[in-house]
Amino acid sequence: MAGSEQSETRATRRPGAPATPLTDVLEAVRAGAYVVDEQGRVLAMNSRTEKLLDWSPEDLVGHDAHDLLHRDAHGQPLPRTQCSMRQAFHAGRPAQADEDHFARADGSVLPISWLITPLDFTGLENCTLVIFHPRHLEETDTAPAPAATLLPELERLALLAATTTQLTSTLDVDEALRRLVTLVVPRLADWVIIDLITERDEVWRTVVVESDGVSLTRHDELEGPMPPIPEESPMPLSRALRGVASTLAGPQTYQGAPDSGIAVEQRRLFDATGIHSAAIAPIRSTRAVLGALTLGRAAQPGNYNPADLPLIEDIARRAGLALDNARLYQRQRKVAETMQNHLLPQMPRVPGLQMTVRYLPAPDASQVGGDWYDAFRLSDGSTALAVGDVVGHDLEAAAGMAQVRNMLRAYAWALQEPPSAIVDRLDEAVMHITDVAMATLILAKIQEEDAGRWKLTWTNAGHPPPLLISHDGLAEYLTEGHGILLGTGARRPRADATALLPPGSTLVLYTDGLIEEPGHTLDEGLNRLRQHAAALAHRPLASFTDQLLRRVRPQANDDDVALLALRAPARP
Repeated sequence: MAGSEQSETRATRRPGAPATPLTDVLEAVRAGAYVVDEQGRVLAMNSRTEKLLDWSPEDLVGHDAHDLLHRDAHGQPLPRTQCSMRQAFHAGRPAQADEDHFARADGSVLPISWLITPLDFTGLENCTLVIFHPRHLEETDTAPAPAATLLPELERLALLAATTTQLTSTLDVDEALRRLVTLVVPRLADWVIIDLITERDEVWRTVVVESDGVSLTRHDELEGPMPPIPEESPMPLSRALRGVASTLAGPQTYQGAPDSGIAVEQRRLFDATGIHSAAIAPIRSTRAVLGALTLGRAAQPGNYNPADLPLIEDIARRAGLALDNARLYQRQRKVAETMQNHLLPQMPRVPGLQMTVRYLPAPDASQVGGDWYDAFRLSDGSTALAVGDVVGHDLEAAAGMAQVRNMLRAYAWALQEPPSAIVDRLDEAVMHITDVAMATLILAKIQEEDAGRWKLTWTNAGHPPPLLISHDGLAEYLTEGHGILLGTGARRPRADATALLPPGSTLVLYTDGLIEEPGHTLDEGLNRLRQHAAALAHRPLASFTDQLLRRVRPQANDDDVALLALRAPARP
């Protein structure tokens, strides 16, 4: 872990390499800051650390921070048993000290104060953030920013760093809001209220949470739709929702005649919660005002003052950037899923056969696109089955998938030929009249033979093999009929294969997202699919399909999955 993160920090990046989120977090801290792993080795440091201690990144990164830096007042190594920072580090809890000492590269000692806190950051586990200040400001060329009254300076910096790391490491709006709540209560308030502006410019009171110092209580009765934002109202929440300014407020603020519906709701909020002091800040992104963050004190003593607003504004601004990213992601994902679902067809009804299909999008919206299934009746009375995967994972791949699927339907209907001949014609067309680079595909025809037996004829263009499971749980892959994928330009003969489906058997056609997993072989994925399919052989087809996806699809899957399952009738 240390090695992978070292290459991603500004202090250890190659010149001209792009910054990373961890880099941005450390460089935003106006103090010395570094991150250590669970063994206490330095993973990353900011340029302020280098300036204060004169240790280069090569000197610090990868080394034990305690052994290299921690000293007593006389410059002697500090025994680990006497180190309060190390004790808190191993306990996984925040801690701070006002008087301590770090060693400079030249052997001199720098008097410091420090704070440590566990770090929650994507790609890092069991890590700790260390922030330190020189105790004598004349030893530095830049004094730290004035401390806000809400928190000491080191705690303020640690809170802002934690806000950035925790909120930017999720693209789920609800999870981002949950993390925001846990960051600010009870540390800054015992009530937190979040009002968000929806995409239709409506205001929704999304979060009202109370903290008793130990647990959080959500007050659903105070949440819900809010009146529209008044254009000229000078009241604090109205100004914040217009992005005008942060403001302090109290019960007396809303005791006069209300100038809008929002003012009425604010009076109700103060009456219901007992908040005696509140600070309200806009939640902004770089593009728009997204809502407002309200911190309130009811049980906590003291009132907010103007010196508290910069910290709350900073938290709200970071929350706005994270929420905007999460909204953009969810919007992109919704567009991709809607497009994919509209492109995928409805299944035909085939007397005597059960058929079900599933499509699962990739976790990342940019990965949606290339996987598809199809089934349709042919002019000779048989039914065509197809599952394929267009190379690429984006909306362009989804468009290419639609081209391939529609051309396949046309060729299969017009050409009363074996599947191999149809796929040959499709391959030639893909090369000349589409932008599809390559694709894999299984095309099959199924038709009823005498005595209620069903015959399957298929050809495989570079796709994972179909799986046939008997009613008694014997599972085998149909590896015959295999040929080269579409779009290579190689003109090689394609083969057809034929099999009779045993009564009550289940046929599974699927895409590689079901079986491929980073760090594992394809054979491992195929064996996992065969094992679970055999165990589920007696399940009703819908349950069989759902359970198969749940059990087999890898947790680390970064691809979409299309699956078509068909069950032959049991013996009469």
